[in-house]
Amino acid sequence: MKFSTHLQENMAYFNEKLDVASNFDVVYRVAKVGGRDACLYFVDGFTKDEVLLKIMQVWESIKPEAMPKEVHDFSKQYFPYGEVGLLDKEEDVIVQLLTGICCIFIDGYDRCLTIDCRTYPSRGVSEPEKDKVMRGSRDGFVETLIFNTALIRRRIRDPKLTMEILTAGESSHTDIAVCYMKGRVDTQMLDRIKKRIQKLHVDALTMNQESLAECLYPHKWYNPFPKFKFSERPDTAAASILEGNIIILVDNSPAAMILPSSVFDIIEEADDYYFPPITGTYLRLSRMGISFLALFLTPTWLLLMQNPRLLPPWLEFILLSETPFVPLVFQLFILEFAIDGLRLAAINTPSMLTTPLSVIAGIVLGEYSVKSGWFNSETMLYMAFVTIANYSQASFELGYAIKFMRMLILLLTAIFNGWGYAAGVILSICAIVFNKTIAGKSYIYPLIPFHWSELKKRFLRGRLPFTEKEGGL
Repeated sequence: MKFSTHLQENMAYFNEKLDVASNFDVVYRVAKVGGRDACLYFVDGFTKDEVLLKIMQVWESIKPEAMPKEVHDFSKQYFPYGEVGLLDKEEDVIVQLLTGICCIFIDGYDRCLTIDCRTYPSRGVSEPEKDKVMRGSRDGFVETLIFNTALIRRRIRDPKLTMEILTAGESSHTDIAVCYMKGRVDTQMLDRIKKRIQKLHVDALTMNQESLAECLYPHKWYNPFPKFKFSERPDTAAASILEGNIIILVDNSPAAMILPSSVFDIIEEADDYYFPPITGTYLRLSRMGISFLALFLTPTWLLLMQNPRLLPPWLEFILLSETPFVPLVFQLFILEFAIDGLRLAAINTPSMLTTPLSVIAGIVLGEYSVKSGWFNSETMLYMAFVTIANYSQASFELGYAIKFMRMLILLLTAIFNGWGYAAGVILSICAIVFNKTIAGKSYIYPLIPFHWSELKKRFLRGRLPFTEKEGGL
């Protein structure tokens, strides 16, 4: 539709299209601009009132003889604000209006003028609950896209840093920012990702990043290991951009999607770099070792309990001290589900009741469950370690992938004994080895293909590279 030069025709169309009689928050105001009738549309709660007030004051001072003939001349002369646009399609005007941009129609002009004076309700950029660090920045992403891009710009002051805006969702029209560094990013992968986003046919990204991730990588849903790394830390996102990765920010989501991501990228944390190389290396190797134990501890213990003859004398202390009334594999599976139940309960419990709930759960699932005969104390001990080990990972997705693989090995071990244990270990290794990143590369690079210098960087935290400027000390 091409707009009319008559204001009343444009107003009649948009009043009906936006249903302003029913939508109390879609506001329109009729005013005079240079002797002409004008109408201003905006969404209440999305607009900076002081900016609109200053613009209206300028318009009231315009004399009729000073009104330009062309609308683009008017936008250049009489808009005391930087972010101004001209639109000639009604679909574009409606989308822009519903995102919070003010739209102005002036009698005699056949295009709509837009002013970006948006303001969104938002919380403070406090440190995220999951990605905490012992030392380092204490800010985090929020649900407002422009705030998140500003947090990255604050850390990378380079004109090569590029942030392209795309939209997806026929109903939601969700804003998606693709952030990368020119000259460092893989251009073929970048083009492929942008084309996938532009070709998405989805009604709405209701689950923000997860909805987008499932659309970008729809294959191999049965492999639980994550294909993307998510982070709510701006410093982690900025470091990934400088390494040549692509960051995807979705409006209404406080997490950045980092891609491509291998398993080594997902295991890394910001604390590895906020401490000296020796401490950072220790933290990284400790986390890797704990993740390894979280996967294999309980299945290996179950295998040894089923085959006590395999135990060397110095390990006989791990044998059960009491005869189990419930088979060990059932005990382990019950505790796996009980721990997830407690986690869900803690999430949905009011903060003032979290401590009493934890105390009650610790008593009931600790001492009383052992005394009742449902569980053996050794089973409780090993599952307690596994539960704590899961929290050593910042990635929820990786933690649950390890959990699913552990439960698979437990089941196969209980049914097929040693052969089942071996089959479970092989399946777990294959799930990692044959997984692919979104770029189609190996999930365990630099192990496959082997690259010694890169592999050393994954395990050992070295000094950050630097060059000294001329004339330095």
